[in-house]
Amino acid sequence: MLTHVLMFFLGLVVLTIGADVMVRGASRLALTLGISPLVVGLTVVAFGTSAPELAVSTGATLSGSPDLAIGNVVGSNIANVLLILGLSALITPLLVAEQVIRQEIPIMIGASLLLVVLALDGWIGRGEAFLLLALVVTYTVFLVRQSRRASLATLEEFADDMPDTSSKWDAHWSVQILLVLVGLLMLVLGADWLVDAAVAVARAFGVSDLVIGLTVVAIGTSMPEIATSLVAAFRGERDIAVGNVVGSNVFNIFAVLGVAGVVSNDGLPVSEVARNFDLWVMLAVAFACLPIAMTGREIARWEGGVFLAYYGAYTAYLVLSAQHHQDLPAYSSIMLGYVLPLTVITLVVSLVRHGDNPTSRST
Repeated sequence: MLTHVLMFFLGLVVLTIGADVMVRGASRLALTLGISPLVVGLTVVAFGTSAPELAVSTGATLSGSPDLAIGNVVGSNIANVLLILGLSALITPLLVAEQVIRQEIPIMIGASLLLVVLALDGWIGRGEAFLLLALVVTYTVFLVRQSRRASLATLEEFADDMPDTSSKWDAHWSVQILLVLVGLLMLVLGADWLVDAAVAVARAFGVSDLVIGLTVVAIGTSMPEIATSLVAAFRGERDIAVGNVVGSNVFNIFAVLGVAGVVSNDGLPVSEVARNFDLWVMLAVAFACLPIAMTGREIARWEGGVFLAYYGAYTAYLVLSAQHHQDLPAYSSIMLGYVLPLTVITLVVSLVRHGDNPTSRST
Protein backbone atom coordinates (compact mmCIF):
# COMPACT_ATOMS: atom_id res chain seq x y z
CA MET A 1 0.00 0.00 0.00
CA LEU A 2 2.77 2.45 0.95
CA THR A 3 4.52 1.79 -2.36
CA HIS A 4 1.37 2.63 -4.30
CA VAL A 5 0.84 5.83 -2.31
CA LEU A 6 4.42 6.91 -3.01
CA MET A 7 3.96 6.08 -6.71
CA PHE A 8 0.77 8.16 -6.78
CA PHE A 9 2.53 11.27 -5.44
CA LEU A 10 5.62 10.64 -7.58
CA GLY A 11 3.38 10.46 -10.64
CA LEU A 12 1.76 13.73 -9.62
CA VAL A 13 5.17 15.40 -9.27
CA VAL A 14 6.34 14.09 -12.65
CA LEU A 15 3.08 15.30 -14.24
CA THR A 16 3.49 18.80 -12.81
CA ILE A 17 7.13 19.12 -13.88
CA GLY A 18 6.37 17.67 -17.30
CA ALA A 19 3.50 20.11 -17.82
CA ASP A 20 5.75 23.05 -16.92
CA VAL A 21 8.47 21.86 -19.31
CA MET A 22 5.99 21.33 -22.15
CA VAL A 23 4.29 24.71 -21.69
CA ARG A 24 7.70 26.41 -21.66
CA GLY A 25 8.88 24.67 -24.79
CA ALA A 26 5.59 25.14 -26.65
CA SER A 27 5.41 28.83 -25.81
CA ARG A 28 8.93 29.55 -26.99
CA LEU A 29 8.37 27.41 -30.08
CA ALA A 30 5.42 29.64 -30.94
CA LEU A 31 7.72 32.66 -31.02
CA THR A 32 10.28 30.85 -33.16
CA LEU A 33 7.71 29.67 -35.71
CA GLY A 34 5.89 33.00 -35.77
CA ILE A 35 2.57 31.51 -34.74
CA SER A 36 0.40 32.26 -31.75
CA PRO A 37 0.59 30.30 -28.48
CA LEU A 38 -3.11 29.56 -29.00
CA VAL A 39 -2.40 27.51 -32.12
CA VAL A 40 0.45 25.68 -30.35
CA GLY A 41 -1.98 24.92 -27.52
CA LEU A 42 -4.56 23.69 -30.00
CA THR A 43 -2.10 21.40 -31.79
CA VAL A 44 1.23 20.40 -30.19
CA VAL A 45 0.18 20.69 -26.54
CA ALA A 46 -3.40 19.46 -27.00
CA PHE A 47 -2.43 16.50 -29.15
CA GLY A 48 0.49 15.59 -26.92
CA THR A 49 -1.50 15.62 -23.70
CA SER A 50 -4.10 13.39 -25.34
CA ALA A 51 -1.51 10.63 -25.75
CA PRO A 52 -2.87 8.64 -22.74
CA GLU A 53 -6.37 8.63 -24.26
CA LEU A 54 -4.90 7.44 -27.56
CA ALA A 55 -2.93 4.69 -25.86
CA VAL A 56 -5.83 3.52 -23.69
CA SER A 57 -8.44 3.56 -26.46
CA THR A 58 -6.23 1.87 -29.04
CA GLY A 59 -5.06 -0.73 -26.54
CA ALA A 60 -8.62 -1.38 -25.40
CA THR A 61 -9.77 -1.92 -28.98
CA LEU A 62 -6.92 -4.30 -29.77
CA SER A 63 -7.60 -6.25 -26.58
CA GLY A 64 -11.26 -6.70 -27.44
CA SER A 65 -12.76 -3.98 -25.20
CA PRO A 66 -14.08 -1.40 -27.70
CA ASP A 67 -16.61 -0.03 -25.19
CA LEU A 68 -13.70 1.33 -23.18
CA ALA A 69 -12.46 3.25 -26.23
CA ILE A 70 -15.75 5.13 -26.55
CA GLY A 71 -16.13 5.64 -22.81
CA ASN A 72 -12.60 6.92 -22.44
CA VAL A 73 -13.06 9.60 -25.10
CA VAL A 74 -16.51 10.71 -23.97
CA GLY A 75 -15.54 10.74 -20.30
CA SER A 76 -12.28 12.58 -20.96
CA ASN A 77 -14.03 15.26 -23.04
CA ILE A 78 -16.54 15.87 -20.27
CA ALA A 79 -13.73 16.06 -17.70
CA ASN A 80 -11.71 18.39 -19.94
CA VAL A 81 -14.45 21.02 -20.01
CA LEU A 82 -16.09 20.70 -16.60
CA LEU A 83 -13.14 19.70 -14.45
CA ILE A 84 -10.12 21.28 -16.15
CA LEU A 85 -11.66 24.58 -17.23
CA GLY A 86 -13.44 24.74 -13.87
CA LEU A 87 -10.21 24.34 -11.90
CA SER A 88 -8.24 26.65 -14.22
CA ALA A 89 -10.89 29.38 -13.95
CA LEU A 90 -10.76 29.17 -10.15
CA ILE A 91 -7.02 29.90 -10.32
CA THR A 92 -7.48 32.90 -12.59
CA PRO A 93 -10.38 34.06 -14.81
CA LEU A 94 -9.63 32.69 -18.27
CA LEU A 95 -9.74 35.37 -20.94
CA VAL A 96 -10.88 33.71 -24.15
CA ALA A 97 -9.34 34.80 -27.44
CA GLU A 98 -11.71 35.91 -30.17
CA GLN A 99 -10.49 33.09 -32.44
CA VAL A 100 -11.57 30.53 -29.83
CA ILE A 101 -15.06 32.04 -29.65
CA ARG A 102 -15.75 32.35 -33.36
CA GLN A 103 -13.81 29.32 -34.62
CA GLU A 104 -12.40 26.78 -32.16
CA ILE A 105 -15.38 26.28 -29.83
CA PRO A 106 -17.77 25.91 -32.80
CA ILE A 107 -15.39 23.31 -34.26
CA MET A 108 -15.41 21.45 -30.93
CA ILE A 109 -19.20 21.58 -30.90
CA GLY A 110 -19.30 20.37 -34.51
CA ALA A 111 -16.97 17.47 -33.70
CA SER A 112 -19.11 16.50 -30.70
CA LEU A 113 -22.28 16.71 -32.77
CA LEU A 114 -20.69 14.60 -35.52
CA LEU A 115 -19.78 11.91 -32.97
CA VAL A 116 -23.36 11.83 -31.67
CA VAL A 117 -24.72 11.48 -35.22
CA LEU A 118 -22.24 8.73 -36.12
CA ALA A 119 -23.06 6.85 -32.91
CA LEU A 120 -26.87 6.97 -33.22
CA ASP A 121 -26.99 3.65 -35.06
CA GLY A 122 -24.89 2.05 -32.33
CA TRP A 123 -21.78 1.68 -34.46
CA ILE A 124 -18.78 3.67 -35.74
CA GLY A 125 -17.57 1.80 -38.81
CA ARG A 126 -14.03 1.77 -40.23
CA GLY A 127 -15.06 4.08 -43.04
CA GLU A 128 -16.33 6.59 -40.50
CA ALA A 129 -13.10 6.15 -38.52
CA PHE A 130 -11.05 7.04 -41.63
CA LEU A 131 -13.26 10.11 -42.02
CA LEU A 132 -12.41 11.18 -38.47
CA LEU A 133 -8.68 10.79 -39.15
CA ALA A 134 -8.98 12.84 -42.34
CA LEU A 135 -10.73 15.58 -40.39
CA VAL A 136 -7.98 15.84 -37.74
CA VAL A 137 -5.32 16.17 -40.47
CA THR A 138 -7.38 18.83 -42.24
CA TYR A 139 -7.98 20.69 -38.96
CA THR A 140 -4.27 20.74 -38.05
CA VAL A 141 -3.11 21.90 -41.49
CA PHE A 142 -5.79 24.60 -41.51
CA LEU A 143 -4.70 25.95 -38.10
CA VAL A 144 -1.03 26.14 -39.01
CA ARG A 145 -1.64 27.80 -42.38
CA GLN A 146 -4.10 30.24 -40.85
CA SER A 147 -1.63 31.29 -38.18
CA ARG A 148 1.27 31.68 -40.61
CA ARG A 149 -0.89 33.98 -42.75
CA ALA A 150 -1.82 36.11 -39.76
CA SER A 151 -0.62 39.68 -39.82
CA LEU A 152 1.60 41.20 -37.14
CA ALA A 153 -1.41 43.07 -35.78
CA THR A 154 -3.23 39.78 -35.27
CA LEU A 155 -0.27 38.24 -33.45
CA GLU A 156 -0.13 41.26 -31.12
CA GLU A 157 -3.43 40.02 -29.65
CA PHE A 158 -1.39 37.30 -27.95
CA ALA A 159 1.45 39.53 -26.73
CA ASP A 160 0.40 39.25 -23.09
CA ASP A 161 0.50 35.46 -23.29
CA MET A 162 4.04 35.22 -24.65
CA PRO A 163 6.68 33.70 -22.33
CA ASP A 164 9.58 35.56 -20.77
CA THR A 165 12.29 35.83 -23.42
CA SER A 166 15.03 37.23 -21.19
CA SER A 167 16.69 33.81 -20.89
CA LYS A 168 18.62 32.57 -23.93
CA TRP A 169 19.27 28.92 -23.11
CA ASP A 170 16.05 27.83 -24.81
CA ALA A 171 16.16 30.29 -27.68
CA HIS A 172 17.06 27.71 -30.35
CA TRP A 173 14.27 25.70 -31.99
CA SER A 174 16.02 22.38 -31.31
CA VAL A 175 16.01 23.03 -27.56
CA GLN A 176 12.35 24.06 -27.69
CA ILE A 177 11.34 20.86 -29.50
CA LEU A 178 13.39 18.85 -27.00
CA LEU A 179 11.52 20.54 -24.14
CA VAL A 180 8.17 19.65 -25.72
CA LEU A 181 9.23 16.02 -26.22
CA VAL A 182 10.68 15.67 -22.71
CA GLY A 183 7.58 17.29 -21.23
CA LEU A 184 5.35 14.94 -23.20
CA LEU A 185 7.33 11.89 -22.04
CA MET A 186 7.06 13.02 -18.42
CA LEU A 187 3.33 13.63 -18.81
CA VAL A 188 2.65 10.17 -20.19
CA LEU A 189 4.93 8.49 -17.65
CA GLY A 190 3.49 10.45 -14.73
CA ALA A 191 -0.08 9.71 -15.80
CA ASP A 192 0.73 5.99 -16.09
CA TRP A 193 2.22 5.87 -12.58
CA LEU A 194 -0.62 7.86 -11.11
CA VAL A 195 -3.39 5.76 -12.67
CA ASP A 196 -1.74 2.45 -11.76
CA ALA A 197 -1.26 3.55 -8.17
CA ALA A 198 -4.79 4.94 -7.86
CA VAL A 199 -6.33 1.75 -9.23
CA ALA A 200 -4.29 -0.40 -6.83
CA VAL A 201 -5.27 1.71 -3.82
CA ALA A 202 -8.95 1.74 -4.86
CA ARG A 203 -8.99 -2.05 -5.22
CA ALA A 204 -7.36 -2.39 -1.81
CA PHE A 205 -10.36 -0.55 -0.36
CA GLY A 206 -12.80 -2.86 -2.17
CA VAL A 207 -13.95 -0.48 -4.90
CA SER A 208 -15.21 -2.39 -7.94
CA ASP A 209 -13.31 -2.44 -11.24
CA LEU A 210 -16.27 -0.82 -13.00
CA VAL A 211 -16.32 2.19 -10.68
CA ILE A 212 -12.53 2.46 -11.03
CA GLY A 213 -12.82 2.52 -14.81
CA LEU A 214 -15.57 5.14 -14.81
CA THR A 215 -13.83 7.47 -12.38
CA VAL A 216 -10.13 6.92 -11.66
CA VAL A 217 -9.08 5.85 -15.16
CA ALA A 218 -11.19 8.53 -16.88
CA ILE A 219 -9.69 11.29 -14.75
CA GLY A 220 -6.26 9.66 -14.86
CA THR A 221 -6.02 9.77 -18.65
CA SER A 222 -6.98 13.45 -18.44
CA MET A 223 -4.21 14.16 -15.92
CA PRO A 224 -1.81 15.52 -18.58
CA GLU A 225 -4.49 18.01 -19.70
CA ILE A 226 -5.23 18.90 -16.06
CA ALA A 227 -1.57 19.44 -15.21
CA THR A 228 -0.81 21.36 -18.42
CA SER A 229 -3.82 23.68 -18.17
CA LEU A 230 -3.31 24.39 -14.46
CA VAL A 231 0.38 25.15 -14.96
CA ALA A 232 -0.47 27.30 -17.98
CA ALA A 233 -3.02 29.20 -15.86
CA PHE A 234 -0.46 29.77 -13.09
CA ARG A 235 2.13 30.93 -15.65
CA GLY A 236 -0.36 33.32 -17.28
CA GLU A 237 -0.44 31.33 -20.54
CA ARG A 238 -4.21 31.55 -20.62
CA ASP A 239 -4.54 30.86 -24.35
CA ILE A 240 -2.68 27.58 -23.88
CA ALA A 241 -4.89 26.70 -20.89
CA VAL A 242 -8.07 27.11 -22.94
CA GLY A 243 -6.61 25.97 -26.25
CA ASN A 244 -5.32 22.77 -24.65
CA VAL A 245 -8.84 21.79 -23.57
CA VAL A 246 -10.55 22.67 -26.85
CA GLY A 247 -7.81 21.10 -28.95
CA SER A 248 -7.75 17.94 -26.82
CA ASN A 249 -11.49 17.45 -27.22
CA VAL A 250 -11.25 17.78 -30.99
CA PHE A 251 -8.23 15.45 -31.06
CA ASN A 252 -9.97 12.88 -28.85
CA ILE A 253 -12.94 12.64 -31.21
CA PHE A 254 -11.12 12.84 -34.53
CA ALA A 255 -7.77 11.14 -33.86
CA VAL A 256 -8.29 8.85 -30.85
CA LEU A 257 -11.57 7.37 -32.06
CA GLY A 258 -10.27 7.46 -35.62
CA VAL A 259 -7.23 5.33 -34.79
CA ALA A 260 -9.24 3.03 -32.51
CA GLY A 261 -11.84 2.51 -35.24
CA VAL A 262 -9.25 1.86 -37.94
CA VAL A 263 -7.32 -0.77 -35.94
CA SER A 264 -10.58 -2.54 -35.11
CA ASN A 265 -11.67 -5.22 -37.54
CA ASP A 266 -15.34 -4.27 -37.51
CA GLY A 267 -15.38 -0.74 -36.11
CA LEU A 268 -16.45 0.45 -32.68
CA PRO A 269 -19.80 -0.50 -31.10
CA VAL A 270 -21.48 2.24 -29.05
CA SER A 271 -23.47 1.04 -26.05
CA GLU A 272 -27.07 2.03 -25.51
CA VAL A 273 -26.16 3.65 -22.19
CA ALA A 274 -23.65 5.94 -23.90
CA ARG A 275 -26.13 6.80 -26.67
CA ASN A 276 -28.88 7.62 -24.20
CA PHE A 277 -26.91 9.72 -21.70
CA ASP A 278 -23.13 10.20 -21.82
CA LEU A 279 -22.87 11.39 -25.42
CA TRP A 280 -25.60 13.97 -24.82
CA VAL A 281 -23.84 15.24 -21.69
CA MET A 282 -20.64 15.62 -23.72
CA LEU A 283 -22.54 17.58 -26.37
CA ALA A 284 -24.27 19.75 -23.76
CA VAL A 285 -21.03 20.79 -22.03
CA ALA A 286 -19.49 21.60 -25.42
CA PHE A 287 -22.42 23.92 -26.18
CA ALA A 288 -22.13 25.44 -22.69
CA CYS A 289 -18.67 26.79 -23.51
CA LEU A 290 -19.90 29.12 -26.24
CA PRO A 291 -22.26 31.47 -24.35
CA ILE A 292 -19.97 31.53 -21.31
CA ALA A 293 -16.99 32.52 -23.44
CA MET A 294 -19.00 35.14 -25.34
CA THR A 295 -20.32 36.95 -22.24
CA GLY A 296 -17.33 39.15 -21.60
CA ARG A 297 -14.84 36.88 -23.40
CA GLU A 298 -13.84 35.18 -20.19
CA ILE A 299 -14.62 32.18 -18.04
CA ALA A 300 -15.06 33.75 -14.62
CA ARG A 301 -14.36 32.10 -11.29
CA TRP A 302 -18.05 31.57 -10.50
CA GLU A 303 -18.53 29.93 -13.90
CA GLY A 304 -15.60 27.66 -13.11
CA GLY A 305 -17.38 26.76 -9.87
CA VAL A 306 -20.53 25.87 -11.84
CA PHE A 307 -18.48 23.62 -14.13
CA LEU A 308 -17.00 21.82 -11.12
CA ALA A 309 -20.44 21.36 -9.56
CA TYR A 310 -21.71 19.80 -12.77
CA TYR A 311 -18.74 17.46 -12.90
CA GLY A 312 -19.54 16.39 -9.35
CA ALA A 313 -23.14 15.68 -10.41
CA TYR A 314 -21.95 13.67 -13.42
CA THR A 315 -19.55 11.66 -11.25
CA ALA A 316 -22.44 10.90 -8.90
CA TYR A 317 -24.35 9.54 -11.90
CA LEU A 318 -21.40 7.29 -12.81
CA VAL A 319 -21.26 5.87 -9.29
CA LEU A 320 -25.03 5.24 -9.25
CA SER A 321 -24.81 3.62 -12.67
CA ALA A 322 -21.95 1.33 -11.60
CA GLN A 323 -23.94 0.21 -8.56
CA HIS A 324 -27.18 -0.20 -10.56
CA HIS A 325 -28.80 1.97 -7.91
CA GLN A 326 -32.58 2.11 -7.81
CA ASP A 327 -32.52 5.93 -7.93
CA LEU A 328 -30.52 6.01 -11.17
CA PRO A 329 -33.51 6.43 -13.57
CA ALA A 330 -34.88 9.34 -11.54
CA TYR A 331 -31.45 10.95 -11.29
CA SER A 332 -30.86 10.59 -15.03
CA SER A 333 -34.27 12.09 -15.81
CA ILE A 334 -33.58 15.10 -13.60
CA MET A 335 -30.15 15.67 -15.19
CA LEU A 336 -31.33 15.36 -18.80
CA GLY A 337 -34.83 16.77 -18.45
CA TYR A 338 -34.29 19.62 -16.03
CA VAL A 339 -30.75 20.56 -15.01
CA LEU A 340 -29.05 20.58 -18.44
CA PRO A 341 -31.87 22.41 -20.29
CA LEU A 342 -32.15 24.94 -17.45
CA THR A 343 -28.43 25.61 -17.69
CA VAL A 344 -28.61 26.15 -21.43
CA ILE A 345 -31.57 28.53 -21.04
CA THR A 346 -29.77 30.47 -18.29
CA LEU A 347 -26.64 30.82 -20.42
CA VAL A 348 -28.61 31.98 -23.45
CA VAL A 349 -30.50 34.56 -21.35
CA SER A 350 -27.19 35.75 -19.92
CA LEU A 351 -25.79 36.06 -23.43
CA VAL A 352 -28.79 38.05 -24.67
CA ARG A 353 -28.71 40.36 -21.65
CA HIS A 354 -24.99 40.92 -22.11
CA GLY A 355 -25.57 41.77 -25.74
CA ASP A 356 -28.12 44.39 -24.73
CA ASN A 357 -25.77 45.88 -22.12
CA PRO A 358 -22.17 45.07 -23.08
CA THR A 359 -20.69 47.19 -20.27
CA SER A 360 -22.59 45.42 -17.52
CA ARG A 361 -19.95 42.83 -16.88
CA SER A 362 -16.63 43.69 -15.32
CA THR A 363 -13.43 42.28 -16.75
